[in-house]
Amino acid sequence: MRLSTGIISTLVVATLFFGCATPRITLFSDASDPLREITLEGTADDKILVIPITGVISDSPKGRIMRTVPGLVQEVVAHLMLAEKDDRVKAVLFKIDTPGGTTTASDILYHEILSFKQRSGKKVVVCMMNLATSGGYYLSLPADVIMAHPTTITGSIGVILIRPEVSGLMEKIGVAVQVNKTGENKDMGSPFRSVTPAEENMLQALADTLGRRFVDLVKKHRKLDGQRLATVADARVFLADAAVAAGLVDKIGYLQDALTEAKVIAGTGADARVVTYRRTDYPNDNVYNSLTSGTQFNPRPLVDMGPIGDLLSLDAGFYYLWPQALGSP
Repeated sequence: MRLSTGIISTLVVATLFFGCATPRITLFSDASDPLREITLEGTADDKILVIPITGVISDSPKGRIMRTVPGLVQEVVAHLMLAEKDDRVKAVLFKIDTPGGTTTASDILYHEILSFKQRSGKKVVVCMMNLATSGGYYLSLPADVIMAHPTTITGSIGVILIRPEVSGLMEKIGVAVQVNKTGENKDMGSPFRSVTPAEENMLQALADTLGRRFVDLVKKHRKLDGQRLATVADARVFLADAAVAAGLVDKIGYLQDALTEAKVIAGTGADARVVTYRRTDYPNDNVYNSLTSGTQFNPRPLVDMGPIGDLLSLDAGFYYLWPQALGSP
């Protein structure tokens, strides 16, 4: 029996997209591919592991065209688990470029990095790239050395509650939402009505508690008090020089300087191997590559609303986040 060209084409497309039992075919590398060690430079047995932390910090998986990739928390913890099992990994360098993210995801990464360091005894260095604000700084606190590029923006030590409010728009278009509730505060923070003064006080108290936790951790890890602590606690952002003066950053340098620092405090030789974990091989790979799998797809909406669109895409909730950085490339 002869098959038409159309049927054959359909079968080929179905095989590519859905695969077959044997072998499994995928168009893109995804979370089903295991992390593999890639050597970026050096030849010695001792290793310095580079872990990128890029984008908004969240524990949610990221949607891409025809696939889903691991969330940032899952990916970083997977890297740490592999590093802890490898005795030749003497230090971990986190290459951070993030405006922050959710309070819980930021706190989880802080906890996981601190626990990794305590369990393994391995050294931890942070190299801040473009941004390491709010949650990006929060998770940097366990590091033995924090280094920033000369042009890094960091700080924003504080918490923000992001919640939409559309009651004014609804009044204009003549739409209302009826609510039946069992407790006075059950719909507190609802986007469909204005917040009451009592509710505003309760929400502010929650923000103050989360903010104090952040400031207390800065005080603990960076040994700040008095006016220096008060200066960073007002949630301002700093360039690198000012961050050093404020006590948030130890040194200013570039990524290679941070690698050298990691080798020094870990007691390795200058030729220690610099490695990373990836699911995909890249030609001419180097330490500035932040991808771990596949090709990064960032489909753009039909109407690009910039930072406003990024803010609107966030779920309502508390964030260790510098919102002004959303929408930056």
